Amino acid sequence: MSALWIGLLVLALVAGLLSGFPVAFVLAGVSLLLALLGAAFGVFDLSYLEAFPNRVFGVMGNETLLAVPLFVFMGVMLERSRLAEDLLESVAALFGDKRGGLAIAVLLVGALLAASTGIVGATVVTMGLISLPVMLRHGYCPRLASGTLCASGTLGQIIPPSVVLVLLGDQLGNAYQQAQLRLGNYSPDTVSVGDLFAGAVLPGLGLVALYAIYVLWTAWRQPHRAPALPAEALAQRSTGRLLRALLPPLLLMVAVLGSILGGIATPTEAAAVGAVGATLFAALAGQLSLARLREVGLQTVQVTAMVFAILIGAQLFALVFRGFGGDELIHDLLTGLPGGVFGAMLVVMLALFLLGFLLDFIEIVFVVVPIVAPVLFALGVDPVWLGVMIAINLQTSFLTPPFGFALFYLRGVAPPGLTTAALYRGVVPFIGLQLLMLALLAGWPQLATWLPGRLYGP
Repeated sequence: MSALWIGLLVLALVAGLLSGFPVAFVLAGVSLLLALLGAAFGVFDLSYLEAFPNRVFGVMGNETLLAVPLFVFMGVMLERSRLAEDLLESVAALFGDKRGGLAIAVLLVGALLAASTGIVGATVVTMGLISLPVMLRHGYCPRLASGTLCASGTLGQIIPPSVVLVLLGDQLGNAYQQAQLRLGNYSPDTVSVGDLFAGAVLPGLGLVALYAIYVLWTAWRQPHRAPALPAEALAQRSTGRLLRALLPPLLLMVAVLGSILGGIATPTEAAAVGAVGATLFAALAGQLSLARLREVGLQTVQVTAMVFAILIGAQLFALVFRGFGGDELIHDLLTGLPGGVFGAMLVVMLALFLLGFLLDFIEIVFVVVPIVAPVLFALGVDPVWLGVMIAINLQTSFLTPPFGFALFYLRGVAPPGLTTAALYRGVVPFIGLQLLMLALLAGWPQLATWLPGRLYGP
């Protein structure tokens, strides 16, 4: 009977999401309607809903989640103050005289922006507006150009400080404590956002290296797909301009990520430093005004409100899911699979990959992760390794046609000459590289666990 009601809950949720109605209201509305319907049939105890106010207050008092609006503010400020645009133009001028150099510049700037903003949409749109017309105008293959831009833009999913990792770290930390309490450990270890940041550094840099190797190999084998820029296009090359463009993101990266990994500041405190630092750099560059500050603040409020509304809706969904016996159902399903931990991880990773076609990472983190993570932790899965695997998996779904969000971002700002078919074909090699990184991480979990162990001990 519980499986039937869980199926109805999931089907109603999917139907609501496909209707285009706001996700937060779909989560809360569908959950409440199914709870009332279940109570009418005597299969749901409405006392489960009494915990909802406490969960909402728990969200409001969660200091870790304060990092979300601060990181969003930092990223939007860098985007709107032209600091990202200056960085891309300067690095492109430095590498553009070599075959594939412009694509390498896009990858490097994507990594730097990811390490200083952590916002995928802003990075893809910014680099698409600035770089894509230049790459196409100077003879770059449309497939290679669009694939490089999409892949580099999604690095904000995995390279810290990332909003994805902040939200994922908070949810995994809660799930890890619950799993240990159920196993009888009443002094459970904690998993922090800082642990997840440290675990994501090597896989993130590894992805950048794989992308760069593919671009250089393509430029060597097929020079016509990634030609060097002509001399007149490099007239703005200047060491001084390059240093001025590199300084803000590098200082922000050191201040934010360095303080977190060094144990000097919590992610929330470091995010505050980053937000203030981005504002100061914008002011020094002459790009700060009251109108721009208002614009950045408004977009920050909109993104933050969306995140927290979805989180509150997800809390209600989790209570109803548990009231219908969903926790026990998922536990029995995953623990009964052949292959033990490997089989359970394979099914969860596949499910997350497929859900990434339809849902944004926020819904997946708040709805799916709290359901499957406690079961995997009970099976002995390392929380940091699981978090990095999930982050790279969701990054892959951002690229995968036909629903990849990065594709939609770039399609919205691409020149008319770039066809959708070329865009889809361009990301295929980069999807393969991300799947390769997932396989490497699955085979060698130390890629994610070594650095946190060195920094924070066992």
